[in-house]
Amino acid sequence: MEKNQSIFDVDPEVRAFISERKGDFRLCTTCGGPVIVPVEMKAPKDSDIVMQIGPNKLYISRVQAHHLRRIEKHMLAYYEGYMEKRI
Repeated sequence: MEKNQSIFDVDPEVRAFISERKGDFRLCTTCGGPVIVPVEMKAPKDSDIVMQIGPNKLYISRVQAHHLRRIEKHMLAYYEGYMEKRI
């Protein structure tokens, strides 16, 4: 996996979300667009770009990386909706 700290701007809400949950996440592709999910839901790939977010990592799909410059809060919507249904 490639480490790269400065390719993308990351919204403060995304940084806070990852830091509060104290875990690693992956930005991957779905039919609805890019989403951020825990690595337990979608494992990282060797081709992912790795960004350090505090003590945690955000793995970014190489496929999505070609289309992104900013990692935005709306990319968390899928995961937040999933968690609401589990409660």
